[in-house]
Amino acid sequence: MVQYNFKKITVVPTGKDFIDIILSRTQRRTPTQVHKGYAISRLRQFYMRKVKFTQTNFHEKLSTIIEEFPRLGDIHPFYGDLLHVLYNKDHYKLALGQINTARNLIGKIAKDYVKLLKYGDSLYRCKSLKVAALGRMCTVIKRVSPSLAYLEQIRQHMARLPSIDPNTRTILICGYPNVGKSSFINKITRADVDVQPYAFTTKSLFVGHTDYKYLRYQVIDTPGILDRPFEDRNIIEMCSITALAHLRAAVLFFLDISGSCGYTIAQQAALFHSIKSLFMNKPLTIVCNKTDLQPLDGISEEDKKLVMEMKSEAMKTVIGQGGEPTDDNGVLLTMSTLTEDGVIAVKNAACERLLDQRVELKMKSKKLNDCLNRFHVAMPKPRDHKERPACIPQAVLEAKAKKAEETAEKEKKKLERDIENENGGAGVYSASLKKHYMLANDEWKEDNMPEILDGHNVYDFIDPDILMRLEELEREEGTLQGLEEDDDFEMDGAELTPDEQAALAEIRKKKSLLIQQHRIKKSTAESRPIVPRKFDKDGKFTSERMGRQLSSLGLDPSKAIDRARSKSRGRKRERSISQVDSMEVDGDNSNKKMRLRSRSASRSSRPPGELVPGEGLRDTAQKKKAIKLAQGSSKKRNKDARKGEADRVIPTLRPKHLFSGKRSKGKTDRR
Repeated sequence: MVQYNFKKITVVPTGKDFIDIILSRTQRRTPTQVHKGYAISRLRQFYMRKVKFTQTNFHEKLSTIIEEFPRLGDIHPFYGDLLHVLYNKDHYKLALGQINTARNLIGKIAKDYVKLLKYGDSLYRCKSLKVAALGRMCTVIKRVSPSLAYLEQIRQHMARLPSIDPNTRTILICGYPNVGKSSFINKITRADVDVQPYAFTTKSLFVGHTDYKYLRYQVIDTPGILDRPFEDRNIIEMCSITALAHLRAAVLFFLDISGSCGYTIAQQAALFHSIKSLFMNKPLTIVCNKTDLQPLDGISEEDKKLVMEMKSEAMKTVIGQGGEPTDDNGVLLTMSTLTEDGVIAVKNAACERLLDQRVELKMKSKKLNDCLNRFHVAMPKPRDHKERPACIPQAVLEAKAKKAEETAEKEKKKLERDIENENGGAGVYSASLKKHYMLANDEWKEDNMPEILDGHNVYDFIDPDILMRLEELEREEGTLQGLEEDDDFEMDGAELTPDEQAALAEIRKKKSLLIQQHRIKKSTAESRPIVPRKFDKDGKFTSERMGRQLSSLGLDPSKAIDRARSKSRGRKRERSISQVDSMEVDGDNSNKKMRLRSRSASRSSRPPGELVPGEGLRDTAQKKKAIKLAQGSSKKRNKDARKGEADRVIPTLRPKHLFSGKRSKGKTDRR
């Protein structure tokens, strides 16, 4: 049975309360201590966590609102139309759509600000981004505050709706206002509907429950309906129209034959004919109420004729149910709710007709299992002692036998569990994982695969395309060999004389030795210590050898030898001849010599315009141009005495650890 319990919908807070709930939860559930000295990655993570946590809470609350409110397309049409009558489904869908849009916007805001927080470069920047993110989320919630308030009103109203099951046994009471509908439901059920001597006392649907033949029936009291066009009916009347249109129930149309309700029988008959299309395929009963004031036989002929016309219309529902046209039992009944005369008879007749209709529908349907308790199964008795077995064709028997064999084969299929039980059970039998390998030869499945081969891990060299790659390498090697054969630059020993061959072999040997020595030097040049002379037993590192090599190259080795000797002997403070001579001349000449010496020393360094490899400049002219542009760009800043890149900077004039002490009275919220 489908039950719609709208009382379980969570309360929808207002916009301001919504923001307070989420922000207070963020403050309580996330860390609050952060310091300026933390690493920037920790600061970013701290504020990213707050933004993500706030977005998650907003998303959960808004998703709860969207999911708990019923979707008009997923619920029973009765409730869908009832909600449309009460709240206007367009406004309802629009409010839920705005909540969904707010949820998506908050997700996008959080995503964007988390991206920005990943590049925050300081505590202040990260905190500002966090404040901006939470502020934008709260702004989105403030904008949907009217939708939240509207949904809260709908929730409160839906919680007061009666719990009506559209699929159970139902008796529906309808008619003009003040004809005795509420009094009738109070008599046959435990419902306590307000009864007053004026019209439209009942302004919504009321539900009561009664029993008949050990079955529970729900009785629905609808508000009064007036005979006017469909467009002019108000919300109270439309509730009754919705129930009549969508509920599969037995309909009791109440008729006040005394006229004390304020409407004549003709007006009530006109209402009956205007809404009779809603009675299709429903058991209909005409109930003449208030017979204590006016019996049915005492009304005028015209009114009696109108009542008979209504009865004939109600008889059509009996014919539609498969009944006989002459069977008018339970179609036109009289009663008085004041004296309770005929009240139980009306209830029993309505329940009986509804029960007959439901049984007939079930009999026509394929679901007979629910109705077997109402059937009597007759068992035939044998007329003689002769056996009459069932005649089954031979083809059917063969098909059954074949199907039985296939089923037996399927059952005989050995499972891994059966193999395990045959081989000692769990803990003894170990299932082979190789038997499902797809190999070219099934005999290879159980071969042991080596893990280490020639000191290498085999799995590092397994390549499924190794054969194809080998073919490509062979083709490439053949191409290279063809190119080498055509190459004329490589010397061939067959074309040389014996002396030239010996010289070529010596050159190649020398070249290989030089390459090896270069590789050794390159690999250990940075970490190789300077070898002292006493450990140079072979005598390779000598100044004489260096002089011979430089002389062979056509260079003067004297300065290099003197520099090497001065470094090996160490520095001594000695007076040079130039210094002795300078003492003998006057002061002017000595100053001039000092200037010349300092100038020569400065000239020994590299000039600023000289190109150094690796600077990224094309030539010396481009480097000079770059230096000139750099000097020109800094000229204006130097002229204005502004701070440049190389100036000394004091980032904090008053460091907090030097000027902070006990805090005075006041707020302590400085985070």
